Amino acid sequence: MYSTLLLDYGSERATITLNRPDKRNAITPQMISDLQSAFDEIEKKKIRVVIMTGAGSAFCAGMDLDVLQAIATQSPQENQEDSRRIAKLFRRIWSFPRPIIAAVNGQALAGGCGIATLCDFTLAVPEAKFGYTEVRIGFLPAIVSVFLTRQIGDKRARDLLLTGRLVEAREAQQLGLVSEIVEPEKLMSRAHELTDYLVEVSPGSLSRAKRLLVTAEAAGVDADLERAVLENARIRCTPDFKEGIASFLEKRKPVWKDE
Repeated sequence: MYSTLLLDYGSERATITLNRPDKRNAITPQMISDLQSAFDEIEKKKIRVVIMTGAGSAFCAGMDLDVLQAIATQSPQENQEDSRRIAKLFRRIWSFPRPIIAAVNGQALAGGCGIATLCDFTLAVPEAKFGYTEVRIGFLPAIVSVFLTRQIGDKRARDLLLTGRLVEAREAQQLGLVSEIVEPEKLMSRAHELTDYLVEVSPGSLSRAKRLLVTAEAAGVDADLERAVLENARIRCTPDFKEGIASFLEKRKPVWKDE
């Protein structure tokens, strides 16, 4: 049913595995659609907890390069629609009525880092790396910034978003991006253990607690997301965005032109 992910069900839990290992589980429009459909499916079932992980050696490397190349030729209207689809996915993960556990098995970069850190719990292997790397290729981490500043604070968010640097799992935990570091062979068993703990608490209390947390921030998040969508769409038409993608593909140092 899904071409970019696997959806499995266990006892009161669902596991979503991003399944493009040859592309380090990079995000495509089809993956965004598949994830939204999977969340729709899960929400209709008596599932208490969702686990998200990646196939292969990476969790998610961000937007697929072929998609980024195509974006550079899109119209402003197409870019807005595309940006809004990404914003809707991020908001869906952030506000999903059941707890979501990210089991980060490798790199989580750019949009992939957003997916990993928007989950309620983020478990990571020691080798995992995190980074909002968009500025390094002339892009803009606009949509994720809406959530990140609320999650770890303005000063720490500025550090990550303005430098685009990669951080190791230990630093990510210190920053508040990672809940727990787990050895690779124990990653999924720890996710299942946490699931079992969550299943033991009152489902009504859990859903109400999540709703309370989301409602408190929803109006501000939605207003900020709309601004972020417009900024995300605008930068796609700039010379630096096109140069960033071209230089990355050509494995050379970019020559920035935009001011």
